Amino acid sequence: MAVNDKLTSKAQRDFTLVQAAIAGDQKAYASLMNYYHDTLYFMMLKMTNSTLEAEDLTVEAFGKAFKKIDQYSPDYAFSTWLFKIASNNCIDFIRKKRANTVSLNEMHGEDGSLEPVNEVKADVLDPEEEIIRNQKIEILRDFVQKLKPHYRVLVEMRYFDELSYDEIAEESGLPLGTVKAKLFRARDLLYNMAKDSREKF
Repeated sequence: MAVNDKLTSKAQRDFTLVQAAIAGDQKAYASLMNYYHDTLYFMMLKMTNSTLEAEDLTVEAFGKAFKKIDQYSPDYAFSTWLFKIASNNCIDFIRKKRANTVSLNEMHGEDGSLEPVNEVKADVLDPEEEIIRNQKIEILRDFVQKLKPHYRVLVEMRYFDELSYDEIAEESGLPLGTVKAKLFRARDLLYNMAKDSREKF
């Protein structure tokens, strides 16, 4: 695949990294994440106004882009393609979130009285929900135990100890980009485990 000579030097650099990533170079994935993580994160933060959601959506965007990286066309910059994927994913997330939220402006019953049309669920889980939640956590832990040690440790630090990416990098002694790339790969492996498990039942 020939690179478009009208692209900027930065875009041509990215194209070279994309080609290396397609060939299986994990360092190329990490480099692309390093170059665009912060810009993408602040874009997600502006759209969601939530640091936690912004970080998760940033990782998701890289995940979606890397999963179909062989579909990237050098006719335009990789950053343009990546940000389009991230923006569409974020818009979908916001739509789903709104669909699951009860509007407090619609608090009128059929007779015009000020009564909630839908019951607003309490933040506290009832006993049945608590059991289901705990079962899900146990299932997740079982899947995590099946990961290779270098993935398992990072997943446990991120999702069980709830450490930030920076804290994980400091704790593990790994570069930040490597931590993010490994966590992306681990999440992909966990997803496939869960999918295979569902198909067996």
